[in-house]
Amino acid sequence: MTTQTNTDYAAAALRISTGVLFLAHGWMKVSAFTIPGTVAFFESLGLPGVLAYFTIFAELAGGIALILGVGTRLVSIALIPVLLGATWAHSSFGWSFSNEGGGWEYPLFWTVVQGVIAVLGRGAFALRVPELDRRLGQFA
Repeated sequence: MTTQTNTDYAAAALRISTGVLFLAHGWMKVSAFTIPGTVAFFESLGLPGVLAYFTIFAELAGGIALILGVGTRLVSIALIPVLLGATWAHSSFGWSFSNEGGGWEYPLFWTVVQGVIAVLGRGAFALRVPELDRRLGQFA
């Protein structure tokens, strides 16, 4: 049995909380905005509509993976482009996310958090899948 450190618990708190937020944001795109509405929003930004599907999948699957602690480093790195896209999408609304349309501070902060999670790793309370851990190596 390994001894958990404060860093392991902090990493777990960060990983799980952002996983929940990704899950909530992905589900909001499905249930509140609807998939066609999300596709239309992406297209209104001049982006291909198919990116909406990738974003929804990344947020839902990435959120679940983070909550479980599966492939944490790889998932966090993979979510950074999604968050940089959100930062860009909200950049015209100003700094503060409380502005109408949301500003770019929150997605940019969330981008940095994913970078921190990628460095820290999964921390405590993570689901261990030995074969996956072996295949992912340092990205587990």
